[in-house]
Amino acid sequence: MIQVKRVYEPADPKDGARILVDRLWPRGIAKKALRLDSWYKDVAPSSELRKWFNHDPARWDEFKRRYFAELDNNPAAWSSLAELVRSGNVTLLYSARDEGHNNAEALRDCLEAKL
Repeated sequence: MIQVKRVYEPADPKDGARILVDRLWPRGIAKKALRLDSWYKDVAPSSELRKWFNHDPARWDEFKRRYFAELDNNPAAWSSLAELVRSGNVTLLYSARDEGHNNAEALRDCLEAKL
């Protein structure tokens, strides 16, 4: 099972492996304070795509299409994450304010389609 949570939400034992999927470290959180198992920077959208999207819901569908293309062109970035998903619960952590339009939601959709 793949869950998605903001990094600012408390950890829960049901989270399973907690994976940060942002390219940049979340603002306002000390590295020692965030409970996570791994940080997959390379699975995040490119800086160019992230800046283009700018969390604009009107660009969501096109963002996902472009992001999925980036992931398809770089399977090394997400293949070990897919293995974690196959072995148990995984929570993808992100820092964006928009809980419905963010890279973790898109990544979950992509991973679920590939598994």
